[in-house]
Amino acid sequence: MAEANPKSEYVVGVDLGGTKILAGVFTVDGLKCAGKAKLSTKPGRGPEAVMDRIARCVRDALDECDLDLKRCKGVGIGAPGAVDFDGGRVIFAPNLPGWKDVPLKKELEKRLEVPVFVENDCNIAVLGVHEKEFGGKPRNLVGLFIGTGIGGGLILNGQLFSGAHHTAGEIGHMVLAVDGPKCGCGNKGCLEALASRTAIFNRIQSAVKEGQKTLLTDLLDDKLEDLKSGDLRKAIRRGDKFVERVIEDAAEYIGVAVGNLVNVLNPELVVLGGGVMDALEDEMLGIIAEVAHDYAMPGANKDLEIVASKLGDDAGITGAAVLARKQLK
Repeated sequence: MAEANPKSEYVVGVDLGGTKILAGVFTVDGLKCAGKAKLSTKPGRGPEAVMDRIARCVRDALDECDLDLKRCKGVGIGAPGAVDFDGGRVIFAPNLPGWKDVPLKKELEKRLEVPVFVENDCNIAVLGVHEKEFGGKPRNLVGLFIGTGIGGGLILNGQLFSGAHHTAGEIGHMVLAVDGPKCGCGNKGCLEALASRTAIFNRIQSAVKEGQKTLLTDLLDDKLEDLKSGDLRKAIRRGDKFVERVIEDAAEYIGVAVGNLVNVLNPELVVLGGGVMDALEDEMLGIIAEVAHDYAMPGANKDLEIVASKLGDDAGITGAAVLARKQLK
């Protein structure tokens, strides 16, 4: 991380997730990260309390760099779900209870007294990956982020693609199994309901209640509510065939989704990120790529690359900083 410079200008990028809020302080020139802060989201407390926590996390990140709010030129924030970019409102966030038509921009500007720019979290993450990791070069890139839910972002012809009403890229809500499990959005059989961390954990916990044996109960002393993605990796590497099968099934669903996207959009690059990929890249990436190529039409997958992002958790905050920088310019 770069040390804060008294002559530099800074923006703050915020990644608002269903479980955590991450804020990063970045130089306007060069997008160098000077410091970060993290808080749990506590979504059950409702939108007002969560917005208080976002503002606190921004201040904590600046304080970590020995900076005050006066040095911050603007804040970019990636919020889950459908976002009205122009109005800075969260229209609907399936993984944040009570988040319907929430004026996030207005409320954060009231709390922080700096310009705030709001975008969908996965659009933000794909901006960060495209700009920081790949130097803005791929003309057509699909980003798919597997975490608490599953989201996506699209760079088409070199630009972030948002669609007619700024809701494009909801890859997690592609329906892959019409009679599948219920999703948080209200539909059945969405990719998110089949292959997100939440879906994986639900499947494991239900199976254990029905008597399925797994090393996870030994690793966690039967406290499966404390399950993390890294625990799945440990179990697989110790020979847990049940967990391996669950992860393979999730990877196959993601591969089918990627194959569909390749047929529709013909990107040159598909980038996979999010906490599940960070923890299980070795176990999942090969399966996803193989299935995607199987489902892609001949010609659509010519020269196609399917890779895991190296930005990890920083994709969201980096992209949010890119957004703030672009909007301020």
